[in-house]
Amino acid sequence: MWVVIFSTLRRFRRVSFTGFDRGLVSAVLADLASKAAMVDVERRFLLLNSDNVVSVSNMVLEIGSVEKHPANPLFAEDKAWEQRFDNFYGNIIFDPEDGLYKCWYSPFIVAHSAKDLTLQDRQEMSYEGHRNQEMGVCYAQSWDGIDWEKPNLGLVDYDGNKRNNLVMRSAHGAGVLKDELCADVSRRYKSVFQGLRVSFSSDGLAWSNPEKINCELAGDTHNNALWVPRLNKYVAFTRDWIKTDREIKGAESKSNHSWCRQVARIESSDFVNWSSSEVVIESDCWELQPYSMAVFEYADIYLGLLVIHDQRSDRAWTELAYSVDTIKWQRIDPGQPLIGCSDIEWTYDYGCVYACAGPVFLEDEVRLYYGGSDWLHFGWRNGCLALATMRPDGFAGYKPVSENEVGKLTTAPIVYRGEAIKVTADIEPDGYIEIKILDNAGAVWAEHRVSSTATDQTVVAESAFELDALQIEFTVHSAQLFSFLLVAKMQ
Repeated sequence: MWVVIFSTLRRFRRVSFTGFDRGLVSAVLADLASKAAMVDVERRFLLLNSDNVVSVSNMVLEIGSVEKHPANPLFAEDKAWEQRFDNFYGNIIFDPEDGLYKCWYSPFIVAHSAKDLTLQDRQEMSYEGHRNQEMGVCYAQSWDGIDWEKPNLGLVDYDGNKRNNLVMRSAHGAGVLKDELCADVSRRYKSVFQGLRVSFSSDGLAWSNPEKINCELAGDTHNNALWVPRLNKYVAFTRDWIKTDREIKGAESKSNHSWCRQVARIESSDFVNWSSSEVVIESDCWELQPYSMAVFEYADIYLGLLVIHDQRSDRAWTELAYSVDTIKWQRIDPGQPLIGCSDIEWTYDYGCVYACAGPVFLEDEVRLYYGGSDWLHFGWRNGCLALATMRPDGFAGYKPVSENEVGKLTTAPIVYRGEAIKVTADIEPDGYIEIKILDNAGAVWAEHRVSSTATDQTVVAESAFELDALQIEFTVHSAQLFSFLLVAKMQ
């Protein structure tokens, strides 16, 4: 039970990026404390969060759909030091301070390359994995998130000169966080990478010498971190391994072993001293292993872009998970990709789809950037930056099980003092959603019918109303219901 007093940030659905929310929240709270004016506030409820749902009838939670951008691939391996993107390990933010999209990505800068190799060439060559390889971190930027520039930064030596876009060397699987609330400007940007080690920067370009942290894990994946206000701590996600009882015959190899990947979590108050690790996502089976998970906050919960590696096909794709506290996670429709691989060999993302950290939220779409590979995980492959887009709030939503029958969903009770209720849903031409607002006694206080696709469409608007146990009952036909939003007036 709660009273609606929320941040205005999500209302405007502008742009969100890693590390930005904390600074904006502080600014908004400070402004509220200094003014007596009426301020619009709101809270968004994703229905994929089971805490928001009390009953469901003839409805199933189904992963949302994405569209791969027609400009894909956005950029590829085209520099001498970009010998192989491998898993890309991208981190993308929109920085309103500069008006730029910023991307940090991690190519192997010393590696054998798949460039100019035919598929037959690749199949005939022995893949040497991580032998004699070095990963670096590069920087790219864009005004629109589609056309990217790799600026000549002049910071890091490669092959005898600094005419490149490298910002770090020997940093495998680096996650980058812009920490807007950090008082120490020299540590405004933070990075965590294999080792586990951390580094700091004032501008995201010139980085401090790496510091080893007190963590027992190798972190051989896409490590990423975020600030969690309710814990007042940084939380990072990395990798642990567990040895299973899977029986193997013959010599161990990349496809013949009993080890299994797991997603691990650590936390810190200062980004230097970290807790012991805890496993937060285990493998359901040896064949389908969690490879990495990029985590971000949205609508008062945490969403995880969970990469799954198929040991049998040697391909990887991105699924979805969520948590209310960053500790206990629930996977949504395991085995069903949010961003899947192409079915066509040699396509830019046929082999692997590795989600970048930091979706970008725009008014009319969510941008999910990812690293794509044209061939298998343990194979010679070319990589790229790619983009998939999704409708607002379209991560997952409820649909009727049967097209011929309506489905019903009732929300959990909510204490609310407000002026408007809004709904987001995809509705087919012959579909509809009937909305009933139930009061404290379960009586219908207001009702509305929506017959076309809606994004934050107002279904109830009053100058003021008070309900101590508001519930919303949705009746759904030929539609997918994603979220609702409560708007209040605060004095």
